[in-house]
Amino acid sequence: MAKESGLGWTTLSVDDSAGSPQAIKNDITNLAIATPRAVQDVTGIDKSAMERLLLVADASFTLNGVFNDAAGASHVVFKTVPSTSVARTTTATISGQTLAPELLFTDYQLNRSDSGELTWSAPGVLADGTVPAWS
Repeated sequence: MAKESGLGWTTLSVDDSAGSPQAIKNDITNLAIATPRAVQDVTGIDKSAMERLLLVADASFTLNGVFNDAAGASHVVFKTVPSTSVARTTTATISGQTLAPELLFTDYQLNRSDSGELTWSAPGVLADGTVPAWS
């Protein structure tokens, strides 16, 4: 595949607290996806450079968007974050590449700026020990 822009996400859905996927990509203005691996330093005193072992995998999403409280929209999905403890399948697809981990969303932050915008941010972290993999 050739180099591409970040335009044209085909899917970005997050399960609501009942486990029903909601397509909220129209409410999202920007996002960050990370799939880091932990490392262990195993450098011996006989080395002049670092030696490391790869350890467990992780994933996190940070979604940012514009407030929308219509049925099936972002506020309906995230308003239960403070009151429920459920993992939510979060599916991101761009250019035929899909990542769909189970995430625990840890916060739902609303921000009203001095110019009047009402925006939100929702960070999520890997929930179930399944290694995140793009397909």
